[in-house]
Amino acid sequence: MSRNPECVFCKIVSVEIPASVVYEDQTLLCFLDFNPLSPGHLLIVTRDHYATLTELPSDVSSKLGSLLPLAGKALIEVTGASGFNVLCNNGSVAGQIVPHVHFHLIPRFDADGLGYRWSAGSYEEGKANQLAAEYQKAFTKPS
Repeated sequence: MSRNPECVFCKIVSVEIPASVVYEDQTLLCFLDFNPLSPGHLLIVTRDHYATLTELPSDVSSKLGSLLPLAGKALIEVTGASGFNVLCNNGSVAGQIVPHVHFHLIPRFDADGLGYRWSAGSYEEGKANQLAAEYQKAFTKPS
């Protein structure tokens, strides 16, 4: 397994730092966040060190994608939350503090005081179609 000796999540995976683990398999580890935004806030991390989501091999991302609904159902059952946010910050400009792929599952309750900023914009005439065409090319490029 690839690990970064300086990475806090690699240290948790290696059991150098204790965590309240709720699920684990050969690829992923799910545990309670040390600094929760709400009670029951979960983190899902990869056992191998990948700094960003774009570095994940498809088999790892498939397993991660399969775990998200299971973890969400468990979160609602255990916490009684009305819903939850799934968050993956990718890159420091997006708020990623620990450069190791991880997903937050944050329980949400009525009047919990949590929120997020969604400053929606719009596209200039023709820009959306131009971007869509560029995306279509990018999606078909070989890796």
